[in-house]
Amino acid sequence: MQTHPTPLAKLLGLFALEHTKTDHYLGQSLDLGFRNLFGGHILGQALVAAGNTCEARSAHSLHAYFIRGGDPHAPIDYTVDRIRDGNSFSVRRVTASQNGQAILILSSSFQTDEGGFEHQFAMPDVPPPESLAQTITSDLAIDIRPVDPVDRYQPTKKSPHQHIWFRANGSVPDDPALQKCLLAYASDFSLLSTCLRPHGLTYYQPNMVTASLDHAMWFYRDFRIDDWLLYACDSPTTGHARGLNRGNIFSRDGQLVASVTQEGLVRQVGDRQSAD
Repeated sequence: MQTHPTPLAKLLGLFALEHTKTDHYLGQSLDLGFRNLFGGHILGQALVAAGNTCEARSAHSLHAYFIRGGDPHAPIDYTVDRIRDGNSFSVRRVTASQNGQAILILSSSFQTDEGGFEHQFAMPDVPPPESLAQTITSDLAIDIRPVDPVDRYQPTKKSPHQHIWFRANGSVPDDPALQKCLLAYASDFSLLSTCLRPHGLTYYQPNMVTASLDHAMWFYRDFRIDDWLLYACDSPTTGHARGLNRGNIFSRDGQLVASVTQEGLVRQVGDRQSAD
């Protein structure tokens, strides 16, 4: 009897990039049913490519610009530039391209393990994930459970805040670098929707055109992507067809493991038809 890989196993296979030549990697796409290739997919693979050239140090931040919508049926070329290797930090720049055109540029910084001062925001007090319904299809590699979901097609106006529990849909190898790449992948789910909540809109509505424009992320503490994580998101402002979204990611025991900021395109059809 033929068995099919689980969504997580398929994603893990796609994160094992093909090394084509020095500092060049090839990744395969995955169609999740969105208009374009899911942005988190490119983010995660780009961080894999950067980390493959800097294995002695750990990623502590990334900053990325989405330049074009990716084709979910075409392979992705990743070119890594080794910008600097210092005593404590290394910087890499990755250009992701399809058919000779750049679709994303990512800069990432890596650091040797180092101690220092510590403080953090407290984790919000929210219902546990087991008490919540899984509202996004189980065909995904990530189990996503919003605390206060909105109706996809008939949303009501809510405050520009949301809390979302998520974890990998299965076990993940004990590889800290891979865990961070998968967290970068997962961090693109649902974040942009935060800035739509006060307007009573979702990106599932046919008159909405949305897209990630840029994405920044900082890693602070160890975590397991296959254990529950809480995404505490807020949106300070929208304007000029753009929305700003922020998120803090906590482990279930209350550790702040990562912070994320993203600006997204939020445009109603009729203003302009494309996401360019």
